[in-house]
Amino acid sequence: MTTAEHLDTIDRLRFQGFPETGVRSGAVTSGPGYHLAELGPSRWYGDEDAADRAAHEDQLAAEYGALVRLLEDRWGASDMFSLAGLRLKEGGGETAEPWREIGSTADHLHLWRAGDRWVAVYAAHWGADHSPQLMAAVTVVDPP
Repeated sequence: MTTAEHLDTIDRLRFQGFPETGVRSGAVTSGPGYHLAELGPSRWYGDEDAADRAAHEDQLAAEYGALVRLLEDRWGASDMFSLAGLRLKEGGGETAEPWREIGSTADHLHLWRAGDRWVAVYAAHWGADHSPQLMAAVTVVDPP
């Protein structure tokens, strides 16, 4: 996907209603009050060498940075939101979706308030044998 396609996905989700129960359609998982979109692929590393992994992660970082810059042009500076506290809280309290899912896969995110919705961009980490994946969240659920 191109950065323009990422923006289009985010814009489409900002104006799309939310389902009453969790559903998945293509690269988007939705639930009451949120949408989580896979903006890029996650690859199983398998037998790839370190150079292939580094190249993929450099590409993801470039796409992430470009998307953040475009969204900052649109909505102003983002809040960089650390998710370490969510992982600590998970053992002692309830975290609402989509924040539980995001907090279980990402270390931090960039966050904007766009009208009545929150928009977040982050890199999900699915394990040591998979590449990070560029993701976006659109939600009416306030961050914890």
